[in-house]
Amino acid sequence: MLLCIDIGNTNTVLATFDGDKLVHSWRIKTDARSTADELGLMFRGLLAGDAVEITGVAACSTVPAALRSLRTMLARYYADLPSVIVEPGVRTGVQLAIDNPKEVGADRVVNTLAAYTLYGGPSIVVDFGTTTNFDVISGRGEFLGGAFAPGIEISFDALAARAAQLRKVEATKPRSVIGKNTVECLQAGLYFGFAGQVDRIVERMTEELGEVKAVIATGGLASLVLHECRTITHHEPMITLIGLRMVYERNL
Repeated sequence: MLLCIDIGNTNTVLATFDGDKLVHSWRIKTDARSTADELGLMFRGLLAGDAVEITGVAACSTVPAALRSLRTMLARYYADLPSVIVEPGVRTGVQLAIDNPKEVGADRVVNTLAAYTLYGGPSIVVDFGTTTNFDVISGRGEFLGGAFAPGIEISFDALAARAAQLRKVEATKPRSVIGKNTVECLQAGLYFGFAGQVDRIVERMTEELGEVKAVIATGGLASLVLHECRTITHHEPMITLIGLRMVYERNL
């Protein structure tokens, strides 16, 4: 089986594929301080728990320190397996139609590949993670750019840290947009505010593109506001890992 690894700022998501079928998946906390040996033991433990035998590895990371440890880990623990790390020089089939292609995170590239392959274009991927990323794909599969916004959890944490009488609360849908207490007021503002933010940004992007075939929600926090967003048409939580599988197939 192919092991795909997506190391993000907050979480690391892993999945195994048998052909194009996703078989197992795991989500763990990202720790940029983890050594190569710690990563190796962790990944081996997860795979052993489900009796998974892998035949190749595809990976991407938005955390430079974690990427260094990942390279060492692959060389030490999986040296006999073919592996692909998404970086400049790796064949993805995605044209980066932006000012500075070197600035684009590898996850946004593989998201573009997977979204265009699965849904066509023009399309938009909304990735609800540490930040909320909007990735725009043209009708020819080009990455056109996008937008960044603070993530849901970052916003909850910032309010608790900067406002003396506010505190951290659970990120969940409140019973009403009109909060009856401090907790509900916080939840209402952030929950409905984020849904509105997504819809407005997608609407403006659609105006510039002229049409959009699909708006795909992904990321660990997508399910929180997914059903409140009018513009979201598809939910694919594993789109980055699917894109990694596609990149692996293009290079090996």
